[in-house]
Amino acid sequence: MRGEDVDLKGQRIMHRRYQHSSIPTEIMRSVVGISEAGSITKAAKLLGLSQPAISSQIKRIEHAVGGSIFQKSANGSSTTELGKLVLIQARKILEANDQLLLLRGASPDDQTIRLGLTNFYSQRAMEGMSKAAMSNVCIYSDNSAEIAKSMLDGYVDVGVFLSISDMPGDAAIDVIAQRDDELTWVRSRDFTLSPGAPIPLLTWPGQIVHNVMIQALERKGMIYRIAFSSPDYHARIEAAKAGIGLTLLPTALIPASLLAANEYYLPKLAIPKLVLCAREGIRKKHSILIEELHVKFFGI
Repeated sequence: MRGEDVDLKGQRIMHRRYQHSSIPTEIMRSVVGISEAGSITKAAKLLGLSQPAISSQIKRIEHAVGGSIFQKSANGSSTTELGKLVLIQARKILEANDQLLLLRGASPDDQTIRLGLTNFYSQRAMEGMSKAAMSNVCIYSDNSAEIAKSMLDGYVDVGVFLSISDMPGDAAIDVIAQRDDELTWVRSRDFTLSPGAPIPLLTWPGQIVHNVMIQALERKGMIYRIAFSSPDYHARIEAAKAGIGLTLLPTALIPASLLAANEYYLPKLAIPKLVLCAREGIRKKHSILIEELHVKFFGI
């Protein structure tokens, strides 16, 4: 027994010794994630972590290497000179880790697939999906503009989002299906607008629906004001229910608590397309997921 006690004690001492000198692969993934995404916020979404968690990881590695590895830039975060060296080693560590995991017989098909969903349709996309389709899927839900950008930047493998223009030519992206997805002005049952008053909008600048809304109003020379601003479309729906103003929703998603606003003064809207895209090589590897999304949104 005393021999076992000594062995256990020795293991505990060794564990404590290496606990302070080794860096978990999760931290390496955060370093690479921030570098690729350009900011802690975007990296947190892609990795499924909170911003405080990633910030804590970065502080830990900065303490280990003795200096800052990221610095603020006009576009978010960029690597310092020390950070560039850390990034090189981080990629090597992750590559070695992935190669070790492949020794157990895993195939490239076992790797996580990143699914980007427009927040309008995220709930519908997940309803009734099979376990086979959702196996090893990491879901990133955001506004359509961000999902489209993440597709182009390589941070999303499969995307379902709204677009008001054709996807830029990119040989690495396969447009699998697309269809018109009509938008409609919506309001509460008791919403009224005084004659000549600016139209109160419930929106969030930078989103596809915001651009459609503003362009339609400006084409008609109408005056408007932002009455409620939030990136969360559920919050905008609640604001519409409260009678604060008008917003846009896909026609198929108008809840029973709101009305389609058919007032004569509201301008016609451009019709965006709902697009299903996948990065090169993904379609065959994850055919079940893509087929189920195809059927759910395009009925084929």
